[in-house]
Amino acid sequence: METGKTYTVTTTVTEKDTALAVGSGTLQVLATPRMIALMEEAAMNCVAEQLADTDTTVGTLMNTTHVKASAIGAEIKVTAELTAVDGRKLSFTVKAHQGDTLIGEGTHERFVVNIERFMSKLR
Repeated sequence: METGKTYTVTTTVTEKDTALAVGSGTLQVLATPRMIALMEEAAMNCVAEQLADTDTTVGTLMNTTHVKASAIGAEIKVTAELTAVDGRKLSFTVKAHQGDTLIGEGTHERFVVNIERFMSKLR
């Protein structure tokens, strides 16, 4: 895998995405856990096509800030960029924007795992 690859996820904030709906707050604004889930989705998809059919990635670390609220109806774009590859460990920068305004950013780590082996450890 080569560093510098990016992937962007776009969504419109709905009632189900709000802090009130997910239980992380009392306001009808984009919930931080929902923003983080979008960051993980972007990172996962950034490298998905480069993996064998028997492999996937799992998130292991997320360090983010959520600096601006977004109302229902706002369009959010979240971009992940692969910044480092260390064996099975993948590192990303992640950024969330509403228009030109940065609403959140951080770093994220994922590990490449064999699906069958990973799931067998849960039994």
